[in-house]
Amino acid sequence: MTPNSLNFSGGPGALPQAVLAQTREAIAALPETGLSVLGMSHRSDWFYSILHEAESNLRHLLGISDDYAITFLQGGSSLQFAMIPMNFAAGAGAPPEYVSSGYWSARAAAEAARVRTTRIAWDGRPGGYRKLPDLYTLDVARPSAYLHYVSNETVEGLQFPACEEAFAVPLVADMSSDFLSKPIRPGVFSMIYAHAQKNLGPAGVTVAIIDRSLLERIPNGLPSILDFRTHISHGSNYNTPPVFAIYVLTLITRWLRFDIGSLTAMQDINERKARRLYGALDALGDCVTVHADRRWRSQMNVAFTFGDARLDDAFLVSAREQGMVGLEGHRSIGGLRASLYNAVTPQAVGTLADALTAFSVHCI
Repeated sequence: MTPNSLNFSGGPGALPQAVLAQTREAIAALPETGLSVLGMSHRSDWFYSILHEAESNLRHLLGISDDYAITFLQGGSSLQFAMIPMNFAAGAGAPPEYVSSGYWSARAAAEAARVRTTRIAWDGRPGGYRKLPDLYTLDVARPSAYLHYVSNETVEGLQFPACEEAFAVPLVADMSSDFLSKPIRPGVFSMIYAHAQKNLGPAGVTVAIIDRSLLERIPNGLPSILDFRTHISHGSNYNTPPVFAIYVLTLITRWLRFDIGSLTAMQDINERKARRLYGALDALGDCVTVHADRRWRSQMNVAFTFGDARLDDAFLVSAREQGMVGLEGHRSIGGLRASLYNAVTPQAVGTLADALTAFSVHCI
């Protein structure tokens, strides 16, 4: 991989060039402290200011009120798959319900079932995970602890539209792969969580946004580190947090707030990128197949195939020769996948679209 490679990986994903430059400088020495960010104490005034800024920027970008707590956790979404039912499903009138719409939501439902009794509200596996349900038409029991779904299925390239209205039961969303890619209405949700390595920076930190009223459900007796109240009451500094990952996350939020300008502006950029790539793929006709049904296509992850593993592999080789990497499909479905996270530039997407068009002569 060359320094100028174009990263289309599903994760860890691309980072903005401005953030990479600041990170490179901070690894040598932070301008504010003269010490490397890798050696900064999590108990330092500098780090407490970073935690405060990260939260403040998220509240500004997303319009999050003080009715919601924000905390920065470790363990990725995989830990949240267990923590959420442990904290919020005990003693509820009915089991939590899960939308199983792809690889990661199926993983979330399976892990939750190890902790509490659960119910699958909708399962896309029989149809090969190519479409999504309309959330508001699901038959969800009113006393259910919550309804959990993954807003963007990274593997299959499926994305739910924005939720605009309150749901009948508490709504919990894993937004790991489209968080901060567009505006949302936080008040619709009881909890939103998102791990990094997509739009938030390097792996190591997970953002959790929780309606404070939901905290009243948490049973006593949980291990302290698995109790959301512990992390909230300690200001995300209960045990040694991922200082470096939170620092880069803060740089990302600065970039979105002050360079891009808003999540509406970011959404406009992402929509243009997705139109460019899907337009190129659709123009190839039967030469290529996009995994997701057209209505549910993701703006973040585009899963597709030439229908022949040899052609898919040949395109990967051709793409690498042109400086494009990370286009391998997920092991569960194979094929190819282009991830168009926030930091992937329109110019990079144009290069990929042109490469696909040029490669299509091999389909004849």
